[in-house]
Amino acid sequence: MAAMTYATVGTNRLEEAKAFYDDLLGGIGLTVFGDHPRGGRMYLKDGTLNFAVLQPFDGAPATAGNGTMISFSFDTRAEVDAFHARILALGGTDEGEPRVRGPNWYFAYGRDLDGNKLCAFTVN
Repeated sequence: MAAMTYATVGTNRLEEAKAFYDDLLGGIGLTVFGDHPRGGRMYLKDGTLNFAVLQPFDGAPATAGNGTMISFSFDTRAEVDAFHARILALGGTDEGEPRVRGPNWYFAYGRDLDGNKLCAFTVN
């Protein structure tokens, strides 16, 4: 059986993106695995590759995928609120404030420094 294991986003602002994600992901328990040889950084959760921010392999500028979104699951609404607030504090933008968006579905949306869409959610 297959399972989604990690996600990557591209960046045109490598050093700023690494600082953004070091802080944002470090706050939710992901650790830096190391820097990618072509430029970027990889992050682990419980010893498994979970996320990476990279410069595009083809050398073209990074663009945010239209319709692409990376989501992070949390146990509580307070954690969703804190993740969304941290995106904004780090210079990201709001794409949807934290709120109930279905029966017991609590979601918040933001964008990183390059416009990549991030989602935080909990179902409770």
